[in-house]
Amino acid sequence: MKPDAATRYSRYVEFMNKIADIRNAGAVLQWDQETYLPAGAAEARGRQIATLSEIAHAHFSSDELGDLLQELNGSGDLTEKEKKNISLTLDDYNKNKKYSPAFVRNMSEQITRSFHAWMEARKKNDFVVFKPELEKLLQLKKEEAHILGFKGHIYNAHLDEHDKGLTVEVTDKLFQDLKKVLKKILPDLITYDEEPAFDFSMKKDLQWKLGIEVLELMGFDFQFGRQDISEHPFTISFHPTDVRLTTRINESNFSGMLWSCIHEGGHGLYEQGLPQNESGLPLGEACSLSIHESQSRLWENCVGRSIHFCGFLLEKLRLYDPEKFGKTDLQTFYRAVNKVKPTLIRTESDEVTYHYHVLIRYEIEKELMEGALSVAEIPERWNQLYKDYLGLDVPDYKSGCLQDIHWSHGSFGYFPTYTLGSLYAVQFFDTYKSTNNNWRQEIETGQFNSIRNWLKVNVYDYGKFYNSLELCNISTLHPLELSRFSEYLDTKFKTLTASII
Repeated sequence: MKPDAATRYSRYVEFMNKIADIRNAGAVLQWDQETYLPAGAAEARGRQIATLSEIAHAHFSSDELGDLLQELNGSGDLTEKEKKNISLTLDDYNKNKKYSPAFVRNMSEQITRSFHAWMEARKKNDFVVFKPELEKLLQLKKEEAHILGFKGHIYNAHLDEHDKGLTVEVTDKLFQDLKKVLKKILPDLITYDEEPAFDFSMKKDLQWKLGIEVLELMGFDFQFGRQDISEHPFTISFHPTDVRLTTRINESNFSGMLWSCIHEGGHGLYEQGLPQNESGLPLGEACSLSIHESQSRLWENCVGRSIHFCGFLLEKLRLYDPEKFGKTDLQTFYRAVNKVKPTLIRTESDEVTYHYHVLIRYEIEKELMEGALSVAEIPERWNQLYKDYLGLDVPDYKSGCLQDIHWSHGSFGYFPTYTLGSLYAVQFFDTYKSTNNNWRQEIETGQFNSIRNWLKVNVYDYGKFYNSLELCNISTLHPLELSRFSEYLDTKFKTLTASII
């Protein structure tokens, strides 16, 4: 690299790290808001987060940065990775320039108000408490779509934000094809569905200890991360050396806490594994939310709900509660962990019916964005779709349309990434297995170095160099294939069904 280009690129890195520092300071305040913030501090916290958002926006839309990016863009004196950082940053810069400082502040403050209204609504089990703040936030998200610009459906603006190139047309086709797969497999699970319930109760302190132990075995490094309790499990990262996970605990069902830990642990490993030398730059960021969700779903389902991990876990549980688990055989435990039965709560649903939960949210968001559905009509529409798709009656708001945190964050367009992530997860895991003949024995003995190393080389280290579909092609040597996911479900659940007939 010529001296002039080297100097300008160093200035660019310095500029981007400063912006990352401001954004991450805001993210720390957000994490605190969702874990330890006193109830009376909500208004002040909203102002603080909004101020940092506005400052970060000002830096990222400054003429100085724009001139620097234009000077570096297309320079023949940069490495391939440096060129990619510049082109991706320039795309984000041009998008960011479309926002006014007032809009950025307004959006940030409204998200804070919406989050606290959602928390209060859940406590009171009353959607009406959340409704006015969600209406304001939805209006801002519609305005944002027009600010960003879109082709076709207005919802495309937000789908693209979470996975570049994702559209309503693509997502509709995905769910159309997936519904055929789910309808084909579900009738074979009727007998399995009738199996007696398994006792997953466990005291809070034991659950916490178990969750931490499993996260450590997965390789989550607590020297550079921590776990706390929140209303809704999430992962947030301020740097690969500071990654925070949260979970929630229900003493009557430790499976919810445990697989939540494994799910968030998958997110956490991705964040801890991103290239530190690219921190603050696009190549130090996750590829997309679909790929991020592939990491959590891979650990949660492909590993965590496999018979190999269940055998390992059962041995652990016998140490935690010998009286309850001492006489439990592996097949009984494995079937209980993978029991297929429609439930109201998305985060506690099985691998088969899970995607109906995602589809319901996708359909509602699409209707909200296009104006076919009002916020006031959400509960009725939600309940109708749960009856149509899962045959369930929704008894209250907390187990219905107030269960997810996403809308309070303004995260419209996020939900489809859970299903896409599940498809990517299976394909990544299949490819990993083909490289390691000992994968079964390693999972059975709680050894996860090889799978973590494979993910580091084939997913983490690329950062944002490729988009989701490109990364899938590079890492698995195939495009994303629904047939791989269909085969995975068919093989796993027909085997489970056959074992109890």
